[in-house]
Amino acid sequence: MAAVIYRNDPAYDEAYLAGASVAFGVFDGVHEGHRFIIGEAANTAREEDERSAVITFDIDPDEMFAADKLKKLMTNEARIAKLAELDVDAVVVLPFSREFAAQAPADFLEVCFGGGVPRHIHIGSDFRFGNRAAGNVEDLRAWGAERGMEVHGHELVAEGGVPVTSTRIRHLLGEGRSREAAELLGRPYGLSGTVRAGRGEGRDFGFATANLEVPGDMLAIGEGVYACYAVVDGARYKAAVNVGVPATFADEAKENIEVHILDFNENIYGQPIEVEFIEWLRPMRSFDSTEELIATVMGNIAWVRENL
Repeated sequence: MAAVIYRNDPAYDEAYLAGASVAFGVFDGVHEGHRFIIGEAANTAREEDERSAVITFDIDPDEMFAADKLKKLMTNEARIAKLAELDVDAVVVLPFSREFAAQAPADFLEVCFGGGVPRHIHIGSDFRFGNRAAGNVEDLRAWGAERGMEVHGHELVAEGGVPVTSTRIRHLLGEGRSREAAELLGRPYGLSGTVRAGRGEGRDFGFATANLEVPGDMLAIGEGVYACYAVVDGARYKAAVNVGVPATFADEAKENIEVHILDFNENIYGQPIEVEFIEWLRPMRSFDSTEELIATVMGNIAWVRENL
């Protein structure tokens, strides 16, 4: 497990990155393409017997500049923790602010590295930085050449002839294509939430649900019913999951994730659970009768039981 080092920690050594081989980016999702770039940084470090590191931000910059349309693949805490699982020596976390982002590209880099300029930096070919994202790979290469830093701009990893990007994964998830998204992520897409009291109809109908209210910016997955796994206290259970406010109860519902955990009957109100999305089953729909609703949901549960 890599060390997680925060740049704004008073104990941070400004020279920590000097001579290191680093990968720099936001890395939302820590997907296949991200892991390739980070792996290249680690390879360079091994070849030169130097320290390896990932440099990232404490928040996703889009939280400030595109908050109205943001759909994050991971919380900032989960993203940093996942980066720390990779084969690097450290994850260095830079504080991000509007003032920091507004700097001219050269000033932006000076603040990022200060007295600790890496020997190698690995980035994607679409890397941008500084005020209005004016800086690009060539600007970084020119800045680095004056300071003994070699810049490795990598073409984006592609699957099916299309680059693997966080935007592509968000698009797949928004369409309910969770299996295709998982192939690019290298794992099932997951989200977490705290179980809250719901409307109670599910228990009356014979399929009690754990109800989650997930913020809109963390809900990349599209509406529908899914075959999933639910992780409770470290144990993994099959689950049928409804994403979105059910049309039948649209006037009274607040929760936007309803999780029926198979073969589970414990009180978990107030506890966090994680949901892993495996397969899209059907769209959201309204029902003409309670009997039709129950029959449809029971059919979804049976599919999960037989196929996961």
